[in-house]
Amino acid sequence: MHLRTTKRIRQEIKLYDPIGSDREGNEISLMDILSSDEDEVLDEVVLNMDRDLLAECFGCLSKRERTVLELRFGLGQQERLTQRQIGRQLGISRSYVSRIEKRALGKLLHEMGS
Repeated sequence: MHLRTTKRIRQEIKLYDPIGSDREGNEISLMDILSSDEDEVLDEVVLNMDRDLLAECFGCLSKRERTVLELRFGLGQQERLTQRQIGRQLGISRSYVSRIEKRALGKLLHEMGS
């Protein structure tokens, strides 16, 4: 009876049993290979939800505010630019770009909070 029980167990592989070693000589278990970080999935879901909310809230901004934020933070396939570069492109001063950016971010924070 004992032999039948142990024969069945010999075919089983436990997740935490070592199955080899990596380049540094550390033991690798099956769990190391199969595991995934649950936080990555959760972070991706939260990021997608935040993007959707941000896209909805962009409607409260004026065209100039939207343009400044898109250029400043590289949104919508844009390259990230400095305030000085944005000012040159739009024909306004760097300090005015800063004020527009601050006002737009305040609007977005208010909109996203409500």
